[in-house]
Amino acid sequence: MLRLTWVQPEDLLGHELRQAAQDGREPKAVAARWRAAGGPGAPATAGASPTPASRYLRRLAEDLLDELADLPSALADDEPTDLGRIRSACPDWPGPVGTTATTPHALEAAWLGRATGCLLGKPVEKLPLDAIRRLARSTGNWPLTTYFTARGVPRELLEQHPWNRRSAPTSLAENIDGMPEDDDLNYPLINLVLLQRHGREFTTADVARTWLDELPAGRTFTAERVAYRNLLSGVEPPLTARFRNPFREWIGALIRADVHGWTNPGDPAAAAEQAHRDATLTHTANGVYAAMFTAATLAMAATGDHDVHTCLRTGLTVVPPRSRLARAVRQAVQLAQEHADFDSVVDALHATHAATHHWVHAVPNTALIAAALTHANGDFDGSVCRAVSGGWDTDSNGATAGSVAGLLAGHPTALPDRWTAPLKNRLATSVGDFDGIGFDTLAHLTHRETRRP
Repeated sequence: MLRLTWVQPEDLLGHELRQAAQDGREPKAVAARWRAAGGPGAPATAGASPTPASRYLRRLAEDLLDELADLPSALADDEPTDLGRIRSACPDWPGPVGTTATTPHALEAAWLGRATGCLLGKPVEKLPLDAIRRLARSTGNWPLTTYFTARGVPRELLEQHPWNRRSAPTSLAENIDGMPEDDDLNYPLINLVLLQRHGREFTTADVARTWLDELPAGRTFTAERVAYRNLLSGVEPPLTARFRNPFREWIGALIRADVHGWTNPGDPAAAAEQAHRDATLTHTANGVYAAMFTAATLAMAATGDHDVHTCLRTGLTVVPPRSRLARAVRQAVQLAQEHADFDSVVDALHATHAATHHWVHAVPNTALIAAALTHANGDFDGSVCRAVSGGWDTDSNGATAGSVAGLLAGHPTALPDRWTAPLKNRLATSVGDFDGIGFDTLAHLTHRETRRP
């Protein structure tokens, strides 16, 4: 039986109950009714429970999802989604800096950095932190210094903690043959198409149209899949981000933000505003802030004139300072500054967030990315390896850390050959006409968008 992930109402409800508690609503009464009816909790790792619910439970889940959406939030004033209110909440909203240019070489390094960080994290996506550490240690690759391998891993360890089923055939060191398809690369491609067709003044509706034209529904996950379903049901943005969408503060908007930062060198506010128009198709509040933070950070990195710490501080200026995401990032940066051992930083972040957040939620993952970049001082090797070694959404975190650190490195030759050579300057994708494209070509296409009025 086909169990389509991330859309079954009975599976969405468990996630929505947790999300409601996180964003300042009071879901206990609804949770009690769901449990009394025999409703299941949210699937722990996968996007769907193994068996379908009864017709009664499914209809009850739909009703309770709508009821939860109507609950007032105690955090609404501190965590707005409207851009005007976000700007009003940010006392240090940035202006343009002097340098407003980047180079094709720097953008190629950013594309390559995104790809290598993603590829490093793919085999261990969904695995618990302890499993990642044990698998890497079993082959002498801890702290991480290169791609994961199955060679030398004890059979009993692999039986206990198997590699990601979909990724191992293409992403373990012995199997890499170019960059395989991944949503962490598909979304930058989609946003490149978006800018080519609609320019900098694109609307959220333009994002939706581009998705419907170019993005296969089966290549979407979590909030993006729910929003896609909503579009096909006639729901219009920005309601697509809120209607029965418990994933609206997860990491999906963050992984779409890179092109907005890359193409606005020296203008973090413009990058953040583009990211906002993109993100609000699928996300609200902290899910949107994660994208704006990433875009603004990358816009500063794209100038080549600022260190990673300045870039991250600038990223925080577009995030409401009393939001959960801002607090988490500030704490993560502080931990990275205080501890010489990055494992101690990771352990502290997991102690703070793991019990209350899904492993794909934007708050802990953005915090981990910021900690990795801070602790590594923006060094490419250190940034991608730390980001992946911290667990949670390993491929997405590695991709974003690699994008920032690659852009800061400024040139493809600044990235170690052991990372880039296996990519063979080739990217697989189901988006548009990009399948098989080289990263050098992507860099030139992206650079063209930085110069478009």
